[in-house]
Amino acid sequence: MTDIRRVGVAARYSDLVILGDTAYFSGYVPETTLDGSVAEQTRDILGQIELSLGEIGSGKSRLLQATIWLADIAFYDEMNAVWDAWVVPEQAPARVCVESRLANPAYKLEIQVTAAL
Repeated sequence: MTDIRRVGVAARYSDLVILGDTAYFSGYVPETTLDGSVAEQTRDILGQIELSLGEIGSGKSRLLQATIWLADIAFYDEMNAVWDAWVVPEQAPARVCVESRLANPAYKLEIQVTAAL
């Protein structure tokens, strides 16, 4: 039986769960750009993801899946401009992008990823 490792355990969720060679991250929201544009919030979140991946010995070329929730689907093109510049060419993860009401009205988006170690 493979051990499950949980990091950043809170009452409702863990920041990260590792099972075997796969890392499942909780959703990332903007930390420093709450008043920023969609592009700024996207860069903020992708920077957090890249840092977290590096902390576990992975990287954005090892992303398997991403789910993106946009507060307004009208943000799609602006978010994608940043995403497309960030993702590793020809190594993009499987991805879902939908419109959804988010927990904080200042959040324009939230991103959750799964990655291989």
